[in-house]
Amino acid sequence: MILDKNFYNLKVVLVEPKGPINVGSIARLCANFEVNELRIVSPKCDIYSLEARKMALKGKRYIDKCEIFKNLEQAIIDCDLVLASCGRDETSMDSFLESPEDISKWISSFSNINNLAILFGREESGLTNNELLLAQKIFNIPTSQNYPSLNLSHAVSIILYELNKSSKKHIDKDLKVFNLASSTQINESFNEIEEMLIRVGYLLKHTSNAKISKFKKYILRANTTNHEINIFRGIVHQINWFLNNSKSN
Repeated sequence: MILDKNFYNLKVVLVEPKGPINVGSIARLCANFEVNELRIVSPKCDIYSLEARKMALKGKRYIDKCEIFKNLEQAIIDCDLVLASCGRDETSMDSFLESPEDISKWISSFSNINNLAILFGREESGLTNNELLLAQKIFNIPTSQNYPSLNLSHAVSIILYELNKSSKKHIDKDLKVFNLASSTQINESFNEIEEMLIRVGYLLKHTSNAKISKFKKYILRANTTNHEINIFRGIVHQINWFLNNSKSN
């Protein structure tokens, strides 16, 4: 069973990969599972090298067509659902890490998802906490506590396999309409909220990021809908309007 491309429109996003062999291996996996696109953010190696191409085999087309982005926000701006990998159990007590199997089952409960991105971080350090906040859900692959580290391409293979298992289970089910707020909408909303709270004195610039991040994690965990985030933004816009106009009265 291969991933239903029309259902997922799946993009694999690599952040600052350092190893051309890993890039080639992941391109090959993209071909194995018929991923729609391979996207790379600020690569730290030559992704077009002979090493990468040798490993890619029939996945060479993913390297040839790979789009390079300067930052992660640009790489996911058109995605309505973003998942992220995290290999650190100690990331934060506020983080909620789910298994690939549970996230795959959750995804398969929805009707058509326009663009799904899966983020994979740096070989040595993974994704930063701020980068993880760009995802609606974070998955962790359970491994031995004595040696928890997985090779990047191995992690990609496990996640694609789990998605593959669940991708066509929606055929005989009553599906929910996918109407979650995108990570871009949530991120833009919280940029506005942070600016407003600094302006009214509730947050200080040097501590605002840490405090607003906790609030953002709550919103992400709540599976906030487009309608709900629009109400949220409307409240912020009205407060800003009042602050701007009250100064002139």
